[in-house]
Amino acid sequence: MTFSIAARCPKTGMLGVAAASSSIAVASRCCHARAGVGAVMSQNVTNPALGALALDLMEAGLRGDALLVALAREEPHLAWRQLVLVPAEGDIATYSGERALGLYAAAQGRDCAAAGNILNSESIPGRMVSAFENSSGHLVDRLLLAMQAAVDAGGETGPIHAAGLKLVDALSWPVADLRVDWTDGAPIEELSRLWWRYRPQMQDYVTRAQAPDSAPAFAVPGVEE
Repeated sequence: MTFSIAARCPKTGMLGVAAASSSIAVASRCCHARAGVGAVMSQNVTNPALGALALDLMEAGLRGDALLVALAREEPHLAWRQLVLVPAEGDIATYSGERALGLYAAAQGRDCAAAGNILNSESIPGRMVSAFENSSGHLVDRLLLAMQAAVDAGGETGPIHAAGLKLVDALSWPVADLRVDWTDGAPIEELSRLWWRYRPQMQDYVTRAQAPDSAPAFAVPGVEE
């Protein structure tokens, strides 16, 4: 019921994830990222706890197959799960359990990996990886291009209703955590418009957290400049 991508930017150190699904509020359960550690998607009959666990294991130094083995020890129902594991540095890994739903697939690329289930085509994760690798610019822009490539290639077998993304960059909290939790329209397009509005303000919110005396004015009714 979900297709997603996780990625890292070697130039900036940013890490990000993006997902879309026919299920409501998909990003609240599936998107996980931790600055300096990694980006994780945990999907398909979701156990949200796997995201934080995978990041803890990455922070402890596990990568690739060793990370998957450690997750299997902790999660007795891993056969139901689908994972995308992109550490800030080191080996990328994906996993699709034999009880994943419908047609499922995963693909790895340069600094990214994608996966999906109940797909129209096994080629969709590969299309996402290709779109990411052949793009440039801000990490979120590249993630959104990959997500749109999935839609253009057929996406899920049914309509998608939710989408979201998370971006981390050197801080203990996400610098972007944007969601379209339900729409009967086009959630990837709506998410892209939300990012277009949020991106020019993103650094302002970082400044307000770290140095409020020098932060830009709030520019809201009832607050003196």
